[in-house]
Amino acid sequence: MNWTIEVVSVPVSDLDRAKAFYADQVGFVVDHDISVNETTRFVQLTPPGSGCSIVIATGMGNDMVPGSLRGLQLVVPDLATAHAELVERGVAVSDIQILGANPYPVPHPLDNVGFVFFADPDGNGWGVQQISSRA
Repeated sequence: MNWTIEVVSVPVSDLDRAKAFYADQVGFVVDHDISVNETTRFVQLTPPGSGCSIVIATGMGNDMVPGSLRGLQLVVPDLATAHAELVERGVAVSDIQILGANPYPVPHPLDNVGFVFFADPDGNGWGVQQISSRA
């Protein structure tokens, strides 16, 4: 049986600001923006090519503190291009960093070990890793 992660809840303080950040600046696709009632609204966004989405919401009983989520990670085949896109869209992103020694012979020196980091307006932390081929 396959077990897949399909949705991760990201705690935010301002739904519209977070939606604009993830859609307009990071480039996620808005799948749903649904108001259930006057106090409950959820927005589902998916990174291009991903099988897993994020949900930002109000009125859903989420006890997480906005900005408290760390360690979310995106994977891209070309980190330099991803970094340039984030910079162009106005995301405050770190320079490309190499973390550790590459454990596998790969076609590109950034594979597995190349990362950039950014945070959403609330401070939820994201990493972007380059993996252009899998072992």
